Amino acid sequence: MTGNRLTSWAFADAFVSEDEVLHWARERAREAGLRSVSPGTGAALRLLAATVDAKAVAEIGTGTGVSGIHLLHGMRPDGVLTTVDPEPEHQQFARQAFRASGFASNRARFIPGRALDVLPRLADAGYDLVFCDGDRLESLDYLAESLRLLRSGGLVAFEGVFANGRTVESGPQPTEVLRLRELLRTIRESEELIPSLLPVGDGLLCAVKR
Repeated sequence: MTGNRLTSWAFADAFVSEDEVLHWARERAREAGLRSVSPGTGAALRLLAATVDAKAVAEIGTGTGVSGIHLLHGMRPDGVLTTVDPEPEHQQFARQAFRASGFASNRARFIPGRALDVLPRLADAGYDLVFCDGDRLESLDYLAESLRLLRSGGLVAFEGVFANGRTVESGPQPTEVLRLRELLRTIRESEELIPSLLPVGDGLLCAVKR
């Protein structure tokens, strides 16, 4: 990749500026050893939520609230974000960040627990967007649940599908990378989905349910 292309990529990823609350949430994530979506990925999530006029969004992987803030900014004013994470203490940081961003407490529903235990309890065809940023080994299971949760015309997005470049590298790769390759292939070949792979952050795989 040329230097100009790398510079352009970096410029695009930082095109939308972030406020002090998002910086605070990012710092909490760093302290906890968590990875947050890049500013470019956050901006894309905000745009996608606005594009589907999202009223109900499900998020797998609350973290400290970085992606959730972007999603909430893109959603309808009466929209509700349902966010799932196995670590309740991380959700407490997210709760603080949402409040500091000016979102009312009823705009977010925090559910602690493993995603594959929680998702089956959510309503069929009840969501406009599902954002997946959880265990990469479970990506195909998240896809299956997302297809059930999404209405027709709804959108699913997976964060981190580049796996720091390992997804496209040759040679032996860990199981999580093999799962991501299978996810990419499954979504690309599905007749039920309209896919796109956005080169923001560590790769944002998106698909609209027909």
